[in-house]
Amino acid sequence: MQEDLRLSAYHYHLPKDRIAQHPADRRDQSRLMVVDPPGGVVSHRTFTAIADLISAEDLLVINDTRVFPARLLGRKESGGKAEVFLLDYPRTARPDNGRASARALLKSSKRPKPGSRILFAEDFYAILTEESPEGTVTLQLHYPRESGLSGALQRFGQVPLPPYISRTEGTTAADAERYQTVYAEAFGAVAAPTAGLHFTAELLSTITSRGTLLGRVTLHVGYGTFAPVRDEDITQHRIHSEYLSIPPETVAMVTRTRARGGRVWAVGTTSVRALEYGARHGALQAGQGWCDLYIYPGYQFRVVDNLITNFHLPDSSLLFLVAAFCGRKTLLDCYQQAIAMGYRFFSYGDAMAIIGSRQGKGGGKRTSLRQE
Repeated sequence: MQEDLRLSAYHYHLPKDRIAQHPADRRDQSRLMVVDPPGGVVSHRTFTAIADLISAEDLLVINDTRVFPARLLGRKESGGKAEVFLLDYPRTARPDNGRASARALLKSSKRPKPGSRILFAEDFYAILTEESPEGTVTLQLHYPRESGLSGALQRFGQVPLPPYISRTEGTTAADAERYQTVYAEAFGAVAAPTAGLHFTAELLSTITSRGTLLGRVTLHVGYGTFAPVRDEDITQHRIHSEYLSIPPETVAMVTRTRARGGRVWAVGTTSVRALEYGARHGALQAGQGWCDLYIYPGYQFRVVDNLITNFHLPDSSLLFLVAAFCGRKTLLDCYQQAIAMGYRFFSYGDAMAIIGSRQGKGGGKRTSLRQE
């Protein structure tokens, strides 16, 4: 089997103190490793320097999904504690009917039986309707019609931080803001598209004021993004499906960017998957649906030229995607540099900007990637 397709080839040792437990004091003051795979050049910046790398002719594509409060702490009718983690936002939820079906993970000292209620508030509760062999459950959520499900979740739910963020103080009020991008709009993700957490409104304004286009996609990050890969042959892994929307305006921006010789920058692996899924049959198409595109080495990118991303977990499908973009050996060499230099990893950690081989007309205008 080709080495790039072996799961064991994506393992690296990460000291626990490199896992960021809190975000940087300022979003755009996190560190930025800039990688130019064709030349093998790496430089180390502050994230604000991303504005110097993006040219006026380029297009920056962001994922505007919004994390919803998917973690609910309740109690069983017997009085025992129960914790519910909604795996996706119920698309059937409407304020006028006051109920919706939802898939979830359920944790309690003793498993409640089908038909049992889990109480979150006097007028907000769930009824367990079905259990699956995989360990998930189906719940029927009952919520006040006047507030709707979104209002009930905002009031009683918590931000679902990833399991590797394990702090003594737990989830804080600050997480409700910092675990969202500043451009988050579409309610529906259980995890943030974390590469976007580094952008501020001011930084985006600086970038677009020069003529750079700003396109949007929506990909609701699901719980499956944390699903472990178990097959040594990574081609046998099956990726989770996530709801996707690509607006016609973004398709038009890609066409315009190509015409003026610019490059398409994807903010995060979710934006990559959205754009590449939309172009799976050729030219990028607008539309909505469920994205199950699985990218690993050998994939030929059709839309994305440059990538902004965070540092990802060992042996993960996200790591495979980035390796497909810049090469596995290059990526793991960069990770070893990042560990040695004290970079912070994962959701609240630092970022990478990976320059692809196609530079376009704007390529000569980007800042030199000399060591700094």
